[in-house]
Amino acid sequence: MTELQEFVARSADSADLHATVPTLLLELQTLLGALSATVTTGTERGRRPFRPGPDWAHRLGELAYGVFLLADQTGIDAVQAVELTAQHLELKGKQAKAATENDWPFKG
Repeated sequence: MTELQEFVARSADSADLHATVPTLLLELQTLLGALSATVTTGTERGRRPFRPGPDWAHRLGELAYGVFLLADQTGIDAVQAVELTAQHLELKGKQAKAATENDWPFKG
């Protein structure tokens, strides 16, 4: 368990934030909705480019905290899970790039 995960677990214990998995998932949906609403408002419903505003980091931090709390409640090492996902996606990206390069200019 990383220092960040331990910090999230301790703070959740102190604030009595632990809940059931379904409840945490609903809270994550709410936080993601708030983040989306921030973007929708900031871009005037997509008419302007997105620029992170002053509350962006706070809202993103709340969402990330919720994911770490969900991982803690389900016994998952969130950092390891993210690292494994990143490695998998990197490998898939390299394989896709190699396949594209090997097909040029003619398909075999």
